Amino acid sequence: MSDWIREAGLELEAPVASVATLSGRMAAMVRDALYEGRLKPGDTLGTEKDLAAAFGVSRMAARDAMKRLEAGGIVEIKVGAGGGARIARGNPQMLADALAVQLKLVGASVAEIMDAQRAVETMTAELAAVHATEADYAKLEALLAEAEAKLGGDVDAYTRVSQAFHLAVAEAAHNTVLKVQLISLQHVAWPARNRTLTPEVAAHILKLHREIYVLLRARDATGARELMSRHLKQIRARRVAEAGETPGEAMDAAICC
Repeated sequence: MSDWIREAGLELEAPVASVATLSGRMAAMVRDALYEGRLKPGDTLGTEKDLAAAFGVSRMAARDAMKRLEAGGIVEIKVGAGGGARIARGNPQMLADALAVQLKLVGASVAEIMDAQRAVETMTAELAAVHATEADYAKLEALLAEAEAKLGGDVDAYTRVSQAFHLAVAEAAHNTVLKVQLISLQHVAWPARNRTLTPEVAAHILKLHREIYVLLRARDATGARELMSRHLKQIRARRVAEAGETPGEAMDAAICC
């Protein structure tokens, strides 16, 4: 058993503590060990029996602690022969989904979400101009071609392709933190059905996306950042106007995304 678990077990010596208190402290110690680098993705923690013995607690407390950590995506639990708990490998989509849910629960406004999205996407555009690979360029080119094919057709499909272009730029930045943030923001900010999308607006979006692609290809980080910032400012104006938060911004969104 790892030294950190033995040390943690000494700290957990509290006979009068409840199961909930002990399991909460166990879960916190595992999280802290992960943050501090004493535990890494894939590390084995052991079976319920192993953990109970190492921490000096009941199996019920150990079981409850692992359930808490599993619910948080920190550990994976395998049952049966060779089973037990191990530190999870990480799931960016789970993180993005959880953040999106919390943004809804705390009541973040459309304006707040769009301001955050603008901050994230201006940085992803800048980084993509520096780090994009030929594979990234190929994906962006394919999305541009797909968007052009959908002009004047299925509005929902065109909206999905536009969303995919923004995500592809984030992927080309090769920064996992920014990518996860954008995915979570898209969950709550990007409409599944763009009711106000007209052929003129769709064509304008495609033109801007092509210009962004050209700047990325030219490795023009400043230009890509500035154009993406203007693009997101227009998107913000439209989303805020549609949400009715600031009706006066509707005029600014006449031609946008």
